[in-house]
Amino acid sequence: MRPKTLVMGQFKRIALVAHDNKKDDMVAWAKANREQLVQHTLYATGTTGTVLEKAMGWEINKLQSGPLGGDQQLGARISEGEIDLLIFFWDPLEPQPHDPDVKALLRMAAVWNIPVATTLASADFIISSPLMASEYVRRLTDYDEYKERMKGRGFAGGRES
Repeated sequence: MRPKTLVMGQFKRIALVAHDNKKDDMVAWAKANREQLVQHTLYATGTTGTVLEKAMGWEINKLQSGPLGGDQQLGARISEGEIDLLIFFWDPLEPQPHDPDVKALLRMAAVWNIPVATTLASADFIISSPLMASEYVRRLTDYDEYKERMKGRGFAGGRES
C-alpha cells in the first residue's frame, strides 16, 4: 500500500473523552492546559463535553454520550479527517458496556494515524509538543489497493456486496 499525506493545520481539532472515573482527571488536565486548548477546536462525547463546558466555561462541540453512539461518531469523524488528535482517559479497571465501541474508536485512531493519549502523562507530552502549534504532515496508508482487493472478493467498502 502506498503512503498518502494529510496536513494538520496549526489549529488542531481535538477530541476529548473520559470514562466516568476519569472525568475529574480530564477536568484537572483541561484546566492545567487551558491556554493551549483554547487555541484549538474541541469535540467531546456528550457527558464529558457537558462536564468540561461547566468546569471551563467554554463551548465544546458535543456529540452523543459514548454508550449512546458518541464513540462511533468520533470514529466516523476521524475517518473523514475531521479530528486531528484524541485525548481519551479511559478506565482500564472498570468494565464498560460499550467496550466494543471504545476499541473501534481506538482502532480508527490507529488506522488514520492520529495521535492518541490515554493517560495524563501521554496527554501532557502531546499538548506540550511543539507540533501542537504548527502544521504537521501526517502520513496515511493509501487504502485504495485494499479496497480494490476487497471488491474483487465480493466486498464493497468493507461490506459484502
